[in-house]
Amino acid sequence: MYLNQLIGQGGDIVSWLVWIIFFMVFFMFYPRIMLSQIMMKLESSAKKLEQLSENSRRMLLSEISRKPSKRIKDSVNRFFEFFLIQPVDLDPYGMVKKLDHLIKNEHQRFDYFVNQILPDADEETKANIKMGFSGGIELYMLSKIVRHYIEMIRKTKSYQIAMLIQMQLPLIEKIAKALFEGTKALSRGEPIGDSIGPWMTARMIGTSKTREIEKGIVMAEKRIEGRRLFILKAKGPGGRIGYPGKAVEKLIKKYKIARVVTIDAAAKLEGEKTGSVAEGVGVAMGGPGVERSYIENAVVQKGIPIDSIVVKMSSEEAIKPLRMSMIKAYDDVMDSVKRSIGMTKKRSNLIVVGVGNTSGVGNSSKDCEKTLKWVQSYERKLKAKKKKKD
Repeated sequence: MYLNQLIGQGGDIVSWLVWIIFFMVFFMFYPRIMLSQIMMKLESSAKKLEQLSENSRRMLLSEISRKPSKRIKDSVNRFFEFFLIQPVDLDPYGMVKKLDHLIKNEHQRFDYFVNQILPDADEETKANIKMGFSGGIELYMLSKIVRHYIEMIRKTKSYQIAMLIQMQLPLIEKIAKALFEGTKALSRGEPIGDSIGPWMTARMIGTSKTREIEKGIVMAEKRIEGRRLFILKAKGPGGRIGYPGKAVEKLIKKYKIARVVTIDAAAKLEGEKTGSVAEGVGVAMGGPGVERSYIENAVVQKGIPIDSIVVKMSSEEAIKPLRMSMIKAYDDVMDSVKRSIGMTKKRSNLIVVGVGNTSGVGNSSKDCEKTLKWVQSYERKLKAKKKKKD
């Protein structure tokens, strides 16, 4: 009698059974259906990344030679697997020296490789190709990591891991595209967002003479508002970063320095304007931290204040070609530098360091004009490309 009442209120028993079976089947197969859909998306993204990586490899080969030999192709393919193993950090003491030693070894291997495949090229071209390979290898590793997780998901059928990778895909694809653009720019010796620090200091140098005081680092002396400025940047216009920390340490040992000022690109938060300028204290310098450590140790020993001036941009913009919105920050940067100068006494010595990759940026204001013209041309191309899409 109770069953008759239930059927009368909610429909016949067959409908109830059909719904129950449907929900059981749905909950059993839904994760598999979702996993297959996610896997299709992941596979498509992995192929895009692998294609970008392969395009960067071909582009580097074309920069090396119009018709690269089998030996060069094999050398490039082998070098794309290059890696650096981080030193043991169980005992932090001596970590900086260990890392410094490994980074020097890495640079030596890159130099040796480029000399082998481009023995007759000039030093600036070799520096550009070296930087291009740095970007290409990073893009290649990114595509390999994504492929690794896809194959792992395929073997384990793990829906949770698939969801985690899918959530990261937009960011991964964005970084990969930026790396490809950066690799192309670096291998051709074109300025990138990270070149803004060297560009600022090159413009400050003006027509003053420069000399190399540390491997890959040039310096000019200039007087501004009654103070003596030692202006440092990586040697351009080839793609270099140099060893700015060791250069600053050398100057601090030789001269009585009142203040150190570092100028660099810095990652902006979403919503912040690209090219906006901020001031702070500390060493504005990315990377593994070896060169920054040398500066920090030197200034701490002498009690020297250190100022930081940053031009804000996203991580992707720092890798991609330089934009006008960043170059327009020059006046604001100079105002910040003058404020730092104003905090010292007359006839004081200051160090100003333009931190970053100096690809496409020379060592004088005349060279800066060439960079500016290139950026203006690049902006026009981007606008024309946007009009075509619209």
